[in-house]
Amino acid sequence: MKPWRRRTVKALLALGALLAFLSVFAIWVERQALDTGEWVETSGRLIRNPTIRTAVGDYLVEQLYENVNVEKELEEILPGDTKELAGPAAGGLRQVAGTGAEKVLETGTAQTLWETANRTAHEQLMAVLENKKEAVSTANGEVKLNLGSMLTNLAGQIGLAKDLAEKLPPEAGQITILKSDQLKTAQDIVIAIKGLALLLSILTFLVFGLAIYLTQGGRWVTVLFSGVALMVAGLLVVVLRHVAGGVVVDQLVKQQNVKPAAEAAWSIGTSLMVSIATTIIIVGVFFAAAGWLSSPTGAARGTRRVIAPALNRYLPYCYGGLVVLLGIYLLSASGVGLRTFLTVVVIGIMAAFGLRELSRQTAEEFPGVTFGEVLAPTRKAIDKAVTDAKLHERASKIKLPDVKRPDVKRPSGMGIPDVRRPSGRAGRGRADAAPPPPSRAEVMQEEDARLSSLERLATLHEKGVLSDAEFAAEKARLLKL
Repeated sequence: MKPWRRRTVKALLALGALLAFLSVFAIWVERQALDTGEWVETSGRLIRNPTIRTAVGDYLVEQLYENVNVEKELEEILPGDTKELAGPAAGGLRQVAGTGAEKVLETGTAQTLWETANRTAHEQLMAVLENKKEAVSTANGEVKLNLGSMLTNLAGQIGLAKDLAEKLPPEAGQITILKSDQLKTAQDIVIAIKGLALLLSILTFLVFGLAIYLTQGGRWVTVLFSGVALMVAGLLVVVLRHVAGGVVVDQLVKQQNVKPAAEAAWSIGTSLMVSIATTIIIVGVFFAAAGWLSSPTGAARGTRRVIAPALNRYLPYCYGGLVVLLGIYLLSASGVGLRTFLTVVVIGIMAAFGLRELSRQTAEEFPGVTFGEVLAPTRKAIDKAVTDAKLHERASKIKLPDVKRPDVKRPSGMGIPDVRRPSGRAGRGRADAAPPPPSRAEVMQEEDARLSSLERLATLHEKGVLSDAEFAAEKARLLKL
């Protein structure tokens, strides 16, 4: 490959990694901040977190006592002379409300009110950011999260008047999300983010595709490093999310008692970012696997030989399977938009191109190979394993008789045994006696010899020296010995 091509490919790989890294954040902002359904689902997870629930309960209690004269409310409720106890009761009730607010927020009613308030606030926010006519003006309007209904619900749970909602000031329980002087800037950011998420997602894979296309010779290396670049980008997002969490919480939250809730909110709010980064990593793994599969390594070559019949004879079916897989992904994914659809289409085109190139490679390396030829070594290995198992089973069932060693009488004297060779008729009689039975070692040696003979037969049959009939006859003869 020419030097300029090599430098261009390296630059494209680096650019692709950067685009993948930035696209994760763009997609996260688009889905987490600008999708009402996604935000409501996240808000529900927030209120179900014990740490955040405690912080919200404390906030509601503070808002209740700041905006309502609880002592006066209790005076209206308490009968007769007990009205004098309204002051101490109000203080004690605050302690009770503080400990009981979290229990109240565990109820389905309170959590529904929380999600409804978040949905209303987000819809109002999106109306402003998308500059709809019915939205508040960016000159004098504000977007707020109204928790007044939750405040009224909490007051009723601790025994205050049911008509408390009429006595609450309009600003009670309201959290400002965006001020009027911030809305115009936010509108411009939203327009940029919406276009940027789509642009970065498509550009990422187009850049990698261009790098692969420009590579001449050793294209598998570029595919492999494209996968590595995607995996590195995803891992960097996960690391940066962890590091940035501590910085953001320390900078924005000054009260130490609120920091645990802020940390929990950051973890839940950025969990979608981790999910997107994980998807990028998985796609990178597929790229790396595709690069390895087309590499000249022995393991990759063996794998290509196994899949060669499918690629060489049934390539259209492989394309069909790819389309089915991508279709299943699109149908199972939640909230598929234009960005997701176009990204999947680009990845599908790259995968189809990779299948075609891999089919060409296998056709050159293994022309005309069939599934029978691919599976032949496996069948032979299974046959050999079965034969070995049968022989060893037969050998283990052979029972050898117990042979008693004869007592040797030693002559008196120096204790030297009589080793003189017998002669005459007596000697010939002992020679004509039946030989001793074979030992276990001799039996196993005979079985090993038989196994060696079977292996030689299998080798001759594999090389075509013996026909199937000759191989079967010789194999049967050896097994009957």
